[in-house]
Amino acid sequence: MTPTDKGGMAGMAMDTATTASMTDGEVRKIDKENQKITLKHGDIKNLDMPGMTMVFKVKDAAMLDKVQVGSKVRFKAEKSDGAIVVTSVELAQ
Repeated sequence: MTPTDKGGMAGMAMDTATTASMTDGEVRKIDKENQKITLKHGDIKNLDMPGMTMVFKVKDAAMLDKVQVGSKVRFKAEKSDGAIVVTSVELAQ
């Protein structure tokens, strides 16, 4: 195995771990002006939060351009300064 191959395997393991920490959801509302997104979501394991529909701030407003109301998504949310913030979002495959 070459160092390149080993790096590729490590990269795959990281991608799997990142995907595993993401939560499935559906976009219900987008508020670009206030950088907020309303998501109906499943359990957010890293925050020990049950599934529900709630409004989140987004870390980067550009994330809101990737989705539209009704989109099925996978996202990651974290606590930041006392609020829960979506740090990444992607369309579900």
